Amino acid sequence: MSLLRSKYYDHPDGEDAFGKIVATNKYAVSAGVAWSMFDVLTLSKPQGYLPTLGRFAYNTGPLMGMATAFTLTTLVATNARGKDDKINYLIGGFAAGGVFGAWKHNHVAGLCAGLFLGIAGVIKKMSIEQGWEFFPNTPIKQYGGLNIAGNDWTIMADPPKNWTTEKPKE
Repeated sequence: MSLLRSKYYDHPDGEDAFGKIVATNKYAVSAGVAWSMFDVLTLSKPQGYLPTLGRFAYNTGPLMGMATAFTLTTLVATNARGKDDKINYLIGGFAAGGVFGAWKHNHVAGLCAGLFLGIAGVIKKMSIEQGWEFFPNTPIKQYGGLNIAGNDWTIMADPPKNWTTEKPKE
């Protein structure tokens, strides 16, 4: 299996630390690059290549640290406690919040982020245990688009086409 195709739930919790770190950091890198692009283009507007790379590192690095802290703390808590339950995800969320607080130099923000991420982790673990999805992958019905001539925007359906006109009486 390719390393970049690894998913978090390929192995049970408490196993395959490296694969789980890669799986969570994929999302952290993509979110960090997206936020960094927004930051560089609209907020900070650095001049030159090195300041731009510095902004990318400033935004992406801590997100990767948060993902890694969550993954490793959840893994260690699972192995230390000997249980695979929601409390491990809560502890991992608080670890990620601690990284956030260190990044922002604000322990209150870290505590709030830890609480938020811990609750999000508990909800995710509940969805895995109970078999439901928070964001289901269902197809979205699309209205509109580029080819508007191919769409039917009428309120009422057309009348049936099996009618004929009556010939006039002579």
